Amino acid sequence: MIQNRELNIDDYLAMLRRRAKVILIPALLAPLVGFLISYAFTPKYTSQSTILVEGQKVPDSMVQPVATEALAARINTLIPEVTSQAMLKPMLQKIYGPDKSEQAIDQIIDGINSGQDFNVEPVTAQLPNEGRRPGGQEPAFKLTCTASTPHEAQQICGALASLVLDKNLKYMQDRATGTTNVLGKGIADAKQDLDELDRKLADFKKQYVGQLPGDEENNLKMLMGLSSQLDANTQRLNLAQQDKSYAESVLAQQLATWKSSQSSTNPDTLQKQLSDLQSQLLSLRARYTDDHPDVIKTKADIAEVKKKLAEINKGASDASDTVTENASAMEPPEIRQLRLQIHQNDEQIAAYAREEKRIQQQIAVFQGRVSLSPSVEEQYKALTRDYENAQKNYQDLLANKNKADLTVNMTKQSQGEQMIVLNPANLPDAPSFPNRWLFAGGSLGAGLALGIGLALWLELRDQSIRTEADAEAALDLPLLASVPWVGFEAAADGSDHRPRFWNRKKSPDEEKEAVEV
Repeated sequence: MIQNRELNIDDYLAMLRRRAKVILIPALLAPLVGFLISYAFTPKYTSQSTILVEGQKVPDSMVQPVATEALAARINTLIPEVTSQAMLKPMLQKIYGPDKSEQAIDQIIDGINSGQDFNVEPVTAQLPNEGRRPGGQEPAFKLTCTASTPHEAQQICGALASLVLDKNLKYMQDRATGTTNVLGKGIADAKQDLDELDRKLADFKKQYVGQLPGDEENNLKMLMGLSSQLDANTQRLNLAQQDKSYAESVLAQQLATWKSSQSSTNPDTLQKQLSDLQSQLLSLRARYTDDHPDVIKTKADIAEVKKKLAEINKGASDASDTVTENASAMEPPEIRQLRLQIHQNDEQIAAYAREEKRIQQQIAVFQGRVSLSPSVEEQYKALTRDYENAQKNYQDLLANKNKADLTVNMTKQSQGEQMIVLNPANLPDAPSFPNRWLFAGGSLGAGLALGIGLALWLELRDQSIRTEADAEAALDLPLLASVPWVGFEAAADGSDHRPRFWNRKKSPDEEKEAVEV
């Protein structure tokens, strides 16, 4: 092929006509060779089984489903368990029997685990209107198994599908039962905590009875009532003391008047007068100081009586008590009435004093309750908050336990989500590898590429001058005229030669000579 000129479509067509055999022969032979080569490979057969995931028959709003994760996540959990050595080896030994060696079974297991002979693909199954989810679609997935024979592929695929269904059923049951067990243990612990907090709360209420947050208003009311009672009791006490003081004053005056009427030299009378004055002095000192006029007067009277007694015969002192009693019995009724009134006043004063002490003690108790209310309230709120949280936790766990029990019952009754075999494992009628037509098609492409490459290589090595354009490109001179070669060709009947035009490869000198002519 001359390199010093541009080629047009006619040149390419001429090349194709010249090299047609070079291109067609490899293109025709290569598919046959590829088809025959495919028989050199060990055939493998692929069986498929489609598994459908049916939703639970009870509405989710009534019974919470067991499985809440996506289907892909669950498949990723189930498949490693199904394809484990412990699950696959007994299954394959049952399929192949004792004829298959341990090494061959291990190779099959390795092929399944590597994904070369086993694959899981998600699909979307179109179901009838009855029993389908919104949108008319149910999640499903397809199991693909490859083996050396069609029956082995079908058996392995069917066995793996059964294992997936069994594992999924066990997974759902274990999950439902596990949830129930966990919730049961949680309920027992929550109840124990709730009982402990209930006991602490009861002990706290007993310890701080009347000081709880709800009792603060009652304590204030009681404190106000006790303060009013204390004021009233104080008034009554003061009034009783005043009455006693008045009665004692009147009694002192009447005694002085009565005693003045008695013989001033009578030792018994003087002794009785001294005793009365001393009693009066003690009573006055209980209420007044020594500077009080009544106290000073009483002291002076006592000193005067003592002075008179000192002047009288001391021997009469042994009979003073009898004389005093007789004299007391001879006192006027007014004096005895005053003495009785003073005695009653003493009893009232003592009763009012005891009542005052009791009221003050109660006031101190309620004041202590009111002062401790903030601290008690803080502790009570902490205990109450913990108790309410524990009670809420217990109630939530109990509600979840009831839901879990419903889920377990639903699973046991086969009303929950479950997997079913939508399409059983099929028996392959042709090997999935090698694909003989694919081998033939690939060989056809390779033959065409080889033929075209060989034709192109031959054209690049061919330096023949076939056209005027080739001559101009080869000589780099303008072409003035061309004379075709004349020769002989055999007659049609093969007897004689006849003139014919023929072309042969010309040397460069001959081409130059032809141009110069």
